[in-house]
Amino acid sequence: MTAYSPLQPNHRPPRTHEKIPLNDLEKRLLNEYQKGLPLSPTPFQDIAEQLGTSEALILQILQRLQDTGVISRVGPVFKPRKIGASTLAAMSIPATELVRVAKIVSDFPEVNHNYEREDIYNLWFVVTAPDSERLQAALTKLEQRTGYPLLDLPMERQYHIDLGFPLWC
Repeated sequence: MTAYSPLQPNHRPPRTHEKIPLNDLEKRLLNEYQKGLPLSPTPFQDIAEQLGTSEALILQILQRLQDTGVISRVGPVFKPRKIGASTLAAMSIPATELVRVAKIVSDFPEVNHNYEREDIYNLWFVVTAPDSERLQAALTKLEQRTGYPLLDLPMERQYHIDLGFPLWC
């Protein structure tokens, strides 16, 4: 799941701090499929069969959970350097320009998410591409379209933090 970015307008609502009531099926869906979605042409149908319900209901539940901010996205997370190329990037943007530049950055399909930090480098984002040449091309275009230089911070050493944990027992 991806962190919500208030700077990226096309993201879902922020995670809620309100308690959203979940039924047993919703709890099972979140618990059993936070990792290991079926790798098939019909993953949601497969999940529905395993949970004894319909694909339409699974899709309806996932949409509700996204709309209410319980989850931010459903999709794969790939280990760095296993598929394609990626980097963390940062820009130093004047406060008056931050929203405008963040919108430009967010419009790039190679940008996963962006967020603001309180620092001289105040706009941070992750960029991914099929290979290092396309990654560099995207970084160059980002600089050209925004009018600001970026700091390219490729990963030097990988640390894995497993964020999967039982949500309900």
